[in-house]
Amino acid sequence: MDHQRYIDWADDRIVDDSRKVVLTFLVVTLLFSAGLGNVSTNAGTSQFTTGLPAEEAFSQVNDEFSPAFSADTGNTQLIQKGNNVLSKDAMVRMLKAQKWLQEKDGLRVTSTSSAASIVAMQLDPTATTPEQQIRAIESATTTEIDAAVRRAAAENPQFTSLVSSDFNRGSASASATLGLVTHEIPAGISSGSGQGGSSPLTGIQQQAQLTVGAAGHGSIVVFGSGILAAEFSNVVIDSLILTVPAAVLFILFFLTIAYRDLADMALGLIALFMAIVWTFGFMGLAGIPFSQMLIAVPPLLLAVGIDFGIHAINRYREERVEGVGIDKSMRITTDQLLVAFFIVTGTTVIGFAANLTSSLPPIQDFGFVAAIGITFTFLIFGVFLPAAKVELDELRQRYPIPTFAQTPLGSEGSRLGGVLRGGVAIAERAPVVFLLLTLVLTASAGVYATGVSTSFSQDDFLPPEDNPDWIMSLPEPFAPSDYTVTQRTNFLEEKFDSTQSGQATIFVEGPMRQDSTLERIYRAGDDPPDSFVREDGRAASTSIVTVIQDRAARDPEFRQLVRRNDQNDNGVPDDNLGEIYEYLLESSSRDQALNYLAEDYRSTRVVYTVESSASDSEVTEDTRSVASDFPHSATATGSIVVFQAVTDVILESAIQSLAIALAGATAFLVFIYHVLEGRPSLGIANMVPVVVTVALLAATMRLLAIPFNAITATMLAITIGLGVDYSVHVTHRFADEMHEHDLVTALDRTVRGTGGALFSSMLTTVFGIGVLALAVFPAIGQFGILTAMSIAYAFLTSLLVLPSVLVVWDRLTNQRRPLRSLFDLDWSQPTRPTEGDD
Repeated sequence: MDHQRYIDWADDRIVDDSRKVVLTFLVVTLLFSAGLGNVSTNAGTSQFTTGLPAEEAFSQVNDEFSPAFSADTGNTQLIQKGNNVLSKDAMVRMLKAQKWLQEKDGLRVTSTSSAASIVAMQLDPTATTPEQQIRAIESATTTEIDAAVRRAAAENPQFTSLVSSDFNRGSASASATLGLVTHEIPAGISSGSGQGGSSPLTGIQQQAQLTVGAAGHGSIVVFGSGILAAEFSNVVIDSLILTVPAAVLFILFFLTIAYRDLADMALGLIALFMAIVWTFGFMGLAGIPFSQMLIAVPPLLLAVGIDFGIHAINRYREERVEGVGIDKSMRITTDQLLVAFFIVTGTTVIGFAANLTSSLPPIQDFGFVAAIGITFTFLIFGVFLPAAKVELDELRQRYPIPTFAQTPLGSEGSRLGGVLRGGVAIAERAPVVFLLLTLVLTASAGVYATGVSTSFSQDDFLPPEDNPDWIMSLPEPFAPSDYTVTQRTNFLEEKFDSTQSGQATIFVEGPMRQDSTLERIYRAGDDPPDSFVREDGRAASTSIVTVIQDRAARDPEFRQLVRRNDQNDNGVPDDNLGEIYEYLLESSSRDQALNYLAEDYRSTRVVYTVESSASDSEVTEDTRSVASDFPHSATATGSIVVFQAVTDVILESAIQSLAIALAGATAFLVFIYHVLEGRPSLGIANMVPVVVTVALLAATMRLLAIPFNAITATMLAITIGLGVDYSVHVTHRFADEMHEHDLVTALDRTVRGTGGALFSSMLTTVFGIGVLALAVFPAIGQFGILTAMSIAYAFLTSLLVLPSVLVVWDRLTNQRRPLRSLFDLDWSQPTRPTEGDD
């Protein structure tokens, strides 16, 4: 057969030219290592939103209108808390913080504002600087301050947005307040929410924290996108520092048990190291940044690499203990395992590459890098490791290199071999009954798994508010950083009814001079949906309409202009809109107007306040519904809508990649087994335990309340890739054994030989990858748990379910046995497959 010619050629290179092969792979490793220094990092949520229509609209809104709370606009929030942040002493502390920030060199502060500033200007309208405002507060009595607070709350809508939801107008008190600081940051280099690494704004906000710490006596803290960006980056580094050493310890421990020989284990570890260097060196050379998604790649390479290494050494030992020479033992090993490794690699690559169909760039990068990494792993463990093993054993014959245990795992007569044979025992007695029970379990798990939730939020990328004490007490360098963002975001959500995350935006493109355009925008707020906050029966919002109404309330001349063009006397002009806009842009309201209206009058934005208790899906659906009532082209956007769009894509990606991975892996296996064995239906049998594994894992996600998120969305496709690894080793070994043995003996030899290696591989990777649960990055912790469970499920289904599947497959494809024999097996006359039967 043609494929055998290629295998024989590979055997010759591995055995006869082993030294050249080893040297070639070491040189390639050096070449790839040159790319390691080029690997950059990318962290946070922005990497997932890029390219989505809602995000593009949101970016256009930010670029055109520069809203005050928008990421990437150089803003810092000052969060003050206390028994009463509207008391004289508390407001003086806030104003001093504003003053010191404005005076601090390097912070590039252009303006500051706060509830204290607004109160001070109620006391003294001429107090326009923090220093003047401090004097106004300090010279006022408590009674005067309380009265000024009440007037500010009644007259200035911004005041109520800057104080916590527990604000009490009667007592003029609140437990928290916000101050806003605007920095002049050069265009294009500000740090946006979710960007990895440091930036000019990161350094500014870290400096600001030191400044306000002294001014606020500990009652004021700094929050902003620069600090958020720094912590997004730190959480990746801290997770790696914490989990990698633990993973190494577990892997070394179980590899010591699996190999039971230091020299063999050293070869396995060198091969694992090479696989990591090749993959990350390739990333550096290809310019692919390292993101949170790619933290999962090293464990996956370790999972497959450990499996390949243990199988190669174990299969080789099976021949050596029979007295077969080095060269012949390795030829027998590579004859079988190169094919098995190729099948595993093909199906695993299909499973990972299925993620390339995702609309999210980080998931696409993950699928691409994982597929490349698995291909490298195949080459290293399929070619380099066997060649290095030949060199090692030849050296052992010439030099006294210490040799420890060289017997294969699961050998006949061992306790492990007896335990592994459990699936064969079931297949001998009641395969059909067992498979029917498995079918019921799989179907039930699949139905239950339909309730798995989907989410996408910044919380997925940040550590929990409180890490366990034992993690925080770890010595350097393992101790994680002091994280503040989660605590502060939780505080803002708890204390303030409306923050940036409590808003939805509608971006309108069209000729804004057209008559009745503003009237239609205004009417869109009538009878608002349940997720929108109501004010006087209408949706609470800010827009160019509210800017016009505010100006009209203060400017008699403008008020008359609006009335002349207001046909229904509701304060919203219907005609001559160009004249209305020109008046605003030529007045002191210009900056405020440009926050909502483009200077060329071709677009506008309307910002609605939404209920903090409303879900992202409810807000998104309602915002899109309201947008449909707008004139011209209206797009629902804002951070809530963007994140919900990512959530929808995550679910779509999970289902789509699962379907593609299942179909692709099945088609590949059918083709391969047709080419290798002339029995394509063996590929279908090979996939049965994989389907069971996927159903069990999805059900486990719901049971453990682990949602599909940016990281775990890849889990089902990955499960196919890893699950096929285990089932292929069993199926391919079984097909080889069936050429020389009857059905029972073939199954028995398969589970004893392959099962022992699978068992060691399973334990090593389950514990090695399971340590990701220790990560301070929550989504990676969930990924580690799910990956470990998927490997455990794949092992169990391959050794318990697959033997019964193969028995039933043998009866169905062997025309010499009637179908009724499935229910009444006669093992006294074992059946061998005939060439070409299928």
